[in-house]
Amino acid sequence: MGRKRHVVVDTAGLLLGVLITAANVSDQAGARELLKEVCLRFGWLRHIWADAGYLGQKLLAAVQQLIPNRGLRIQIVKRSDLHRHSFEILPRRWVVERTFAWLSFSRRLAKDYEVKTDHSRAFIFIASSRIMLKRLTR
Repeated sequence: MGRKRHVVVDTAGLLLGVLITAANVSDQAGARELLKEVCLRFGWLRHIWADAGYLGQKLLAAVQQLIPNRGLRIQIVKRSDLHRHSFEILPRRWVVERTFAWLSFSRRLAKDYEVKTDHSRAFIFIASSRIMLKRLTR
């Protein structure tokens, strides 16, 4: 059975949270569960950028219900229909893709070898820790 990786990263591309779900779980359902964990852990979080897969009122309502008076905003970054067949850099959309690229340098994450989702999540955190340590030692 396939899996999806739902991640939240900061603007520097460092990992804040990971949720591994079955492939049949929608992006919005995975995001709701992951944002509950991330928003409670990181109280300074105020703005979230997401791609069009997370567009919808259920996600926005869940976030507002979770933290009613915090001022957390979700900004959906959509592709323009005018530039559908050409390359266009979209604001903040590339940050998560860059993090996935960094994580893929870890041989263990190049393919999904793990049987349990907890093991897969653990190896993502280990690879992310390695990335952070490399930055600190520069």
